[in-house]
Formats: sequence, C-alpha cells, structure tokens
Amino acid sequence: MLPRLPRRVTGSSYNRWLRLGGCVPVVERQRATVLGAALALVVASGCTTPVGVDRVDTRTVHRTLTANVLSVGEPSPFSLQVLERLNLRRRHARDPEEGLAALHAAWVEYRVADILPALAELSFLQAKQSGDRSGFLASAIYAYAFLFPEDPTERPEPFDPRLRLCANLYNRGLTEGLLSRDGEEVILRAGRRPLAFGAIEIEVDPEGFVWGARQLERFIPVADFRVRGLRNRYRRPGIGAPLAAAAERSEQVGEGVATARLPERVMAPVTLLLRIDHPSAQLATGELQGHLELFSEYATAAVSIGGQEVPLEVETTAALAYGLHRSRIWNTEIAGFRGGDLLPDLLRGADDGLFMLQPYHRGRIPVVLVHGTASSPARWAELLNELQSYPEIRRRYQLWFFMYPTGPPILLSAAGLRDALASAVEELDPEGTDPGLRRMVVIGHSQGGLLTRLVASDSGTRFWDGVSDVPFEEVSPRLQPETRELLEDALFFESLPFVERVIFISTPHGGSYMARGRLGSFAAGLVQAPGRLVRTSVDLLRANPDERMRRNLARMPTSIDNMNPSSNFTRALSDLPLNERVSAHSIIAVRGDGPPEEGSDGVVEFTSAHLEGVESELIVRSIHSSQGHPETILEVRRILLEHLSAP
Repeated sequence: MLPRLPRRVTGSSYNRWLRLGGCVPVVERQRATVLGAALALVVASGCTTPVGVDRVDTRTVHRTLTANVLSVGEPSPFSLQVLERLNLRRRHARDPEEGLAALHAAWVEYRVADILPALAELSFLQAKQSGDRSGFLASAIYAYAFLFPEDPTERPEPFDPRLRLCANLYNRGLTEGLLSRDGEEVILRAGRRPLAFGAIEIEVDPEGFVWGARQLERFIPVADFRVRGLRNRYRRPGIGAPLAAAAERSEQVGEGVATARLPERVMAPVTLLLRIDHPSAQLATGELQGHLELFSEYATAAVSIGGQEVPLEVETTAALAYGLHRSRIWNTEIAGFRGGDLLPDLLRGADDGLFMLQPYHRGRIPVVLVHGTASSPARWAELLNELQSYPEIRRRYQLWFFMYPTGPPILLSAAGLRDALASAVEELDPEGTDPGLRRMVVIGHSQGGLLTRLVASDSGTRFWDGVSDVPFEEVSPRLQPETRELLEDALFFESLPFVERVIFISTPHGGSYMARGRLGSFAAGLVQAPGRLVRTSVDLLRANPDERMRRNLARMPTSIDNMNPSSNFTRALSDLPLNERVSAHSIIAVRGDGPPEEGSDGVVEFTSAHLEGVESELIVRSIHSSQGHPETILEVRRILLEHLSAP
C-alpha cells in the first residue's frame, strides 16, 4: 500500500513522496507542479538570495581591497563605484575615451572630490592601453588635485587608501608623461603639453638643476629598475618622481670646494615635482599652469604644498645601484693591486684618492671608508645602502671614501690617507669653524684597517728602526729632497687631530697567514712598485751604507710582504699604541661555530684581528669580506649613534 500525500504539500514532503513512487490526484498534481517549478528556479539560482554574502578567503579579500591599475592593471573598486554611481560603467567599457570625457564633465559639474581618484586611475589605464603619454600627465594632474585641494577641509583622510594610490599615480604619471621616446630618461623641458581636456603650460625652475657646484643632466627614472646585488631596496615614500641625475662639471656653474671631490659620472638622487597652484580651479577651465621643480635627496626631505609639509619620494638604493652599474670602479680592483702608480681618471679633481658621493655639507660628521686589498670603494655598497636608510645617520653624517693602490707598502698608502684627509679639511674649512669636520670617524676593512690605525697613532722612530741601524738624522742630509720628504711622511707621523674614532673590520693587526709561503710570494710578485718608490729606494741605498738596510731593500716590499706576520712592519706595528684621545672599536669575522679564539675568517686569524684596549669588540660569524654583513652594519650604526652622544 502506497503512503498517502500530505494535505499541505511542501518541497521536502513532495520530493519524499516522489521517491517513494506515489501518485496524486490531478488537483494535487497541479499544485505540486507549481511548487516544483518554484523549487527548480531556486535550485537554478544556486540557492542564493537576491542580496546576501558569501565567505571568501583572505587573499581574495585583500585583492579586492587593494587591486588597482598599478598593481593588477585593472581599475580599483573605488573607480568602478564612481562609474556605477554616475551610470558610466558600460559607456566607459564600450569607449574608454568617451567614458573619460563624460567622467571629466561630471566632475566639472558636480565638483565631487571622489571623482578625481577615478579620473586619475582611469586616465593612467587609458594611457597604458593607447600609448598616448598625455594621459599619464593627465593622471598626475587629477591625482595632484585630489591630494592638494584648495580647501583644506577636503584633504583626504590619512587612512584613505586612495591617498596612497593617488600619490603613486602622481609619481608614476609624472615619470611616464615626461619620458623620452626611447623610455630611457625623463625630459625636463618647458612648454605647452596637450591634454584630453585642454592643455598645460609647464615652466621649469632652473635652481634645482645645480647640485653643489655641478650641473644636473640626464634624468633616469630609477623606479623602473630591478635592483640586484643588494639585500634591501630602500625607497622613502612621498610625493614626486624619484630620479637619478648625472652631476656634470660645467663652465657656467664652475667648480667649488664643496663638489671638487665628487667623482666623474656621479649620480645624484633627486625628486621631480610638478607644482600646480589651485589645481581644481584650473582643471575646470582646461587651461593649466604648472612648475617643474627638482630637489636633491641630500638637501631636501620635504616640501610645503598647500600649507602642509609633504615628504618627497626618493629611490636611494636604485640610484646607488644604477651609479655602480655604469661605473668603471670595478675595473680598478685587481689593476689597483698590481699597478702601484694607478690613479683612476674617474677621480679627476680628487687625485689623492679621497672622494665623496654628495657635496660637502657643513656640520655633518665625515665617516671615511677605507677598503682592503685588491678591492675598491664599491665594496662598501651594502653598508652605504643600509646606513643611508637611517634618518639619524643621514642627517648627521656624510660618507667619504678613500681609494688607493693596494699593492705598494702599507706605510706609503697610510701616508696618502693622512695627507688626503688633512688636505680635505684645509680645503673645506680653512677657518676651522666647522665642528663636524673635527669629529671624524674612519672605518677600515682588512688592509684598510691598518691604514686606519696609522692615522690615529704616533709613530715615533719605530718604523725606521725596524729597517736600519743608522739613525735617520745621519742619513737624511745625504738624501734627495723628494726622498727625504717621502720617508718623513711615511715613517714619522702623528695621529690626525680631527680623527676622534676608528673602527677596524677584519683587520690583520698581527699579519695574515695567507701572506706567508708560496701564495704570499706569488701575490707579492704580481705587484709593480710605484715609480717614485723605486727612485726612493735607489737614493736611500746610495745614501745609507747600512748593511741591514741593503738586505731589507734587496726587493722592494709590497703590502703582502708587510702583512706577513714575521715582517719588520708587523713587528713594529704590534706595539704601536693608538692615541689616547681616539676611541677604537673592533669587528672581527670568524667562520664556523667553534671558539672564536681558535678561528679565522679564512684570511685573518682571530688572534691577529684582536686588539687590546679597544672600547668594544664584536665577533661576527662571517668570511673575511664582512663589511656588508648585517651584524657588522648594525654594530657600525650603534657606534655612530654612540659617537653622536659622546662629549
């Protein structure tokens, strides 16, 4: 017997009845048919209500909140909302150019600030799709009008996501809108630029094109590059197009002491700003006036726009990497070890080897970086990149570099460092009124650490006594003036009075075991002695009958010979005290996890790098090239901050 159909047929009972194979009267079947059709409609619609919610994953949520034309190549939800609200979405999808014109007309009519971000984003998208660069410039103008309205009460809230989006659209739109045809550089030229809704007359402020006493030329959009070779990429977010500009010598500008030690082809990080007064009012007319301004990263961190201080966007890492990418400095490392007379032409104007990457800034304390053997200042790139990311370091210090041939005797190179530093201080501050220059910090890696030690010590006669039994006073009168001057400079010296602190990194105070034996002899044999040193040796042998001197000069010593633990130089250095007014710190690299006292960095043993009497000593688990190690950099930063607070 079949079960009876319930009096009130519901979806569930009807389906259960059908599964049981029941039959119904005609009337009941009609009622069931209507209900079945309704149920089928619900099933077909996915069992959803006309309005409701569906749970999605976190990634989808974030994409919905952050997607925009710059990140995914599609309009953000904010722009789509504006198009929907104005009933322009289909029109824009069908004809983007016509849709943009209608959206601009709607803004002119209603003056609703929410429309400006949509205009900025959709103009950027249209420019990308059409290749018309005027759209990028229009995007920057719309974004600027949203960010800096005439009425301060209409400024976007700090947590409004459209604020950062419009800042990025302004920065990228300005860059793309002024790019050269080949896309290699930004062209900064005054003149009238057409726009879809009118035109803008651009003036260029020439003041920002002078960097110290250099002329800024050829502006490279560094935000477009992928950086390699550096662990971190630093960009300081703000307003403006970040660029790298070639700082060239110019007859019109001349050359001053503040920039005389800038190398050739140095790249200056700069920020380009297009300033528009009363942007909303000008947008409504379609005829705009704008001013292009350039700001140096080292001199200006923020600008005033519409009564508010706004940070400038800067690409410090990309500018640094671009400058090193095109530099010839890498070619000097081995050549500088082998060729004793090498003075690279890229340091023209700083032929004593001391150079800067920014114009001298009065009041900032110099930090002088001295590289090691068969190396170059380029090897400080990691440290430089990290240090300039710290505002307190950037504001209070200026970084200098000493470049020298690393094959000649260490005493000769140290004399070059002392002379270069003394000359720079005299050039930059002949009146002695800059306190920053008198608080200098010198940091040396490997052989550079030995040079650093020799600018902060008093030699006495120990280095001469280490090679000759005859007092220098007896030999000196028989020497040529040039020889006497060189020997006095290299062998008899006092610590520089303006050097207050030194940092040694992987420094072989007791020599390097790598300088012993066949490997050391082979490396020393590659070095060509400087011509003036050969002449000095001949003159010295002729003037000094001392047999011990003759044995020591049988072969002109090199820096490798000096770093032999059994050399006369190392023995004389071992008891050389630092001047008591100089603060000293050691950073010692040791490979592996064993006891540091028994280890080495592969070139220098711990016992050689350890120096008694320093204020601090840090062990870093690293190979010899430890100047870019994160722990080394943090320690250098700690020491520099300590230096700022020291009396």
